[in-house]
Amino acid sequence: MIRRTPRWLAAVLVPLLLVTACSSANSVNRPHNKAGGGSGGYKYKIAVVTHGGTGDSFWSIVKAGTQQAGKDMGDSVTYQSDGDPTKQSGLIDAAVNQKPDGLVVSMANPEALKAAVKRAVDAGIPVITINAGEAQSKSYGALTHIGSDETVAGQAVGTELKNQGVKNVICVVQEAGNVSLEQRCAGVKDKLGGTVTNLQVDNNNLPAAQSLILAKLQQDKSIDGVVTLGAQVATKAEAAIAGAGSSAKLATFDLNADVAKAVVDGKMLFAVDQQPFLQGYLAVVMLTQYKANLNVLGGGQPVLTGPTLITKDNAAAVLKLSAGGTR
Repeated sequence: MIRRTPRWLAAVLVPLLLVTACSSANSVNRPHNKAGGGSGGYKYKIAVVTHGGTGDSFWSIVKAGTQQAGKDMGDSVTYQSDGDPTKQSGLIDAAVNQKPDGLVVSMANPEALKAAVKRAVDAGIPVITINAGEAQSKSYGALTHIGSDETVAGQAVGTELKNQGVKNVICVVQEAGNVSLEQRCAGVKDKLGGTVTNLQVDNNNLPAAQSLILAKLQQDKSIDGVVTLGAQVATKAEAAIAGAGSSAKLATFDLNADVAKAVVDGKMLFAVDQQPFLQGYLAVVMLTQYKANLNVLGGGQPVLTGPTLITKDNAAAVLKLSAGGTR
């Protein structure tokens, strides 16, 4: 079981501890102004463009993180999202045209966003990628990437399921073309030592996703494990397992109140948490500190917010926090 406590968190919250980076083409716009904005008073304009789907609880938490950081820093933060990579690219271009002081982007389909992200960098706008696209982030010109190592997270799940005696798993993929989700399933397969079959569903049609999982379980009675890659699909998988009369063990990536409660109640083995609130929050804080003082945390290396396993031992505490929209 992997449990990581980021050593850099205190450094983010105390700017004096941040490591000063060398200057680049992205210039510092203005000094700190304590008189304006929120408690931070920086008054920068930060644009956030993600691939999150409408109503997805995970991305609602990311958004909450960006908004809280905006309040704390005294910045103006805009948040837009679209799961269609072509439309997301258009949102990035539109944001760049507004000349923000910084840009936060998630890259589920990095190749489709490459040109748009590079246009932002070429315009002198500092970019931080979050959640997805770590492998391409640096080559596209981003300052850094904030998120979880998806391969390591998948391997942690595979190891834990193997310890539970699971041998035949379906890995439920809810977004087609999302490289991060594919990495998760590959990581599970790498460490399980058994059979892992990917099952494609649509995160925007959860009833159909439940039906597909149910049908798969009814078709193959040897399936003894279900791994979902998002919290919303996890609750549907739970219902599908019950509907099929299956004894398959359920684990999921990502977290919401329903998942935390299911873990507490013993209906899910565990959830893999990548702390989405931190992904949004840190991105805005780090862009602010870069603009104000050319600070770059971690020397441009990826800043990891996960993976952490939420088990029956700690799920009750996390469940209490989920009511505030931060977990």
